[in-house]
Amino acid sequence: MDQYEAIIRLLMKAAKEDALGSQANGQDSGQAGGQCPEKDDRIPVGISNRHVHLSREDLSDLFGAGYELTKMKDLSQPGQYACKETVTICGPKGAIEKVRILGPVRPRTQVEILSGDSFKLGIKAPARLSGDLDKTPGITIIGPRGSVQTKEGLMAAQRHIHMLPQDAARFGVHDGQNVSLEIDGIRGGILRNTIVRVTGQSGLECHIDTEEANALGLDSSCTVKIIK
Repeated sequence: MDQYEAIIRLLMKAAKEDALGSQANGQDSGQAGGQCPEKDDRIPVGISNRHVHLSREDLSDLFGAGYELTKMKDLSQPGQYACKETVTICGPKGAIEKVRILGPVRPRTQVEILSGDSFKLGIKAPARLSGDLDKTPGITIIGPRGSVQTKEGLMAAQRHIHMLPQDAARFGVHDGQNVSLEIDGIRGGILRNTIVRVTGQSGLECHIDTEEANALGLDSSCTVKIIK
C-alpha cells in the first residue's frame, strides 16, 4: 500500500508542477492561466419592438409644457432608456396603442414600427437608419394632453450593428459598411444589408426587430457573426 501511495504522490506532484509551469508560460506571453483566449467573433443581439423618440416640442404638446420623461430602465446603448410613458399612433386605417417612448428627447420626432404594422396603420414605412428621416411619411401621435401630426418620421428600423472604434478594428469593418450576418440554429440563415454604426459612445450589439428575430428563432441571449 505504501508503494502505491508513493506513486500517487509522485503523480500528483508532477501534475502540480506541470500546471504551475504552464501558468508561468501563459503569464509571460500575456495569457492569464496559460490558456490562449478564443477569438471572439460573435456579436450579441438586441431585439426592438415598435417605439417612439420625441422632440422637446412634441413632448410638450403631448404631455404638457415642461413635462419630463420618466426613466423606467436603461437600454444597452449608453444614455438611452425606456420611459414609463406611452402614446397612441394613428394612420388612415387604424391605430396602435401603448407604444413605448424611449429617451432622452431628440431634435426630431421619430416613430419606429414593424413592417407588419404598416397594414394596420395604412401607411407604408420605409426601412431607414435612425435619424435618416427625410422623405419619410408622417403620422399622428396622441398623448394624454394633446396630439401632433408629424410631417416626417415614420420608419421601420434598418438592421444595424452598434460598435466602438476598437470593435470596428477587431472585426475589420468601418462606419457605414454594409455587411451580412450569419445566424445559427434550426431557423438560422444569412441576413444581408446590415449597416455598421461606429461611434465613441456605443455598446457592441446587433439591432434587429421582433419580426426578424421571430423569423430566425432569435432571442436576446443569442449572438450573430459578421460575414463580408
